[in-house]
Amino acid sequence: MKERLDKFISSQTALSRRDAGKAIRDKHVSVNGAPCRAVDTKIDTDADAVTLDGRPLTYRRYVYYMLYKPEGVVSATEDRTEKTVLELLPAAYRRDGIFPAGRLDKDTTGLLILTDDGDYAHRMLSPKKHVEKTYVATLDREPDASITDAFRKGITLSDGAVCKPGQAVCLGGCRAEVTISEGKYHQVKRMFAALGYKVTALERVRIGGLFLDRSLKKGDIRPLTEEEAALVFADPPTDN
Repeated sequence: MKERLDKFISSQTALSRRDAGKAIRDKHVSVNGAPCRAVDTKIDTDADAVTLDGRPLTYRRYVYYMLYKPEGVVSATEDRTEKTVLELLPAAYRRDGIFPAGRLDKDTTGLLILTDDGDYAHRMLSPKKHVEKTYVATLDREPDASITDAFRKGITLSDGAVCKPGQAVCLGGCRAEVTISEGKYHQVKRMFAALGYKVTALERVRIGGLFLDRSLKKGDIRPLTEEEAALVFADPPTDN
């Protein structure tokens, strides 16, 4: 695909179109190994090699990142008082239009996808798609086996809202694994509250068939391949 050099750089980085043009004029950009100072240079996004300050820029229409969200960070693109998940993005991963696909509460950790693909996020979050999400909850006391039946039948929250049937399994001690296909506000916490438990810690470990990469540490982020990103619309392996 043919595209203007300044537009290409802006689309693949966090630079504005104006700043991309300045970087080109200031000799920070090379095309096929040769410095290029013409902002309107036409490049082939599939064939030409473009570097910015020596860093190769590979054309990607959309990007998908897996973030191991830590506590104390909000799932937003900007916030006046709180640190956002976008502030965790390394400079090499930044580009215009990235946002968190869905949200995790400030004190909830785990799998969060960042992308600039609005259609992807819409499909993932649409109630019609029934994309499952699995969490590990730490409770204020050891749960008993009755939570399994309660989640399977569907729990009515304190405000009268009825949750769709889900799954709950005791993991031993005060921990339980929960799988739901909805995204009501504070849903897992409110479901347990309706059963008389308080959630003291919550971590999301799966979205569809995509599991949290346990090689990541809290706050770490890595790119997803298109195949990995598509796993959110697939069923999880039966051996997990």
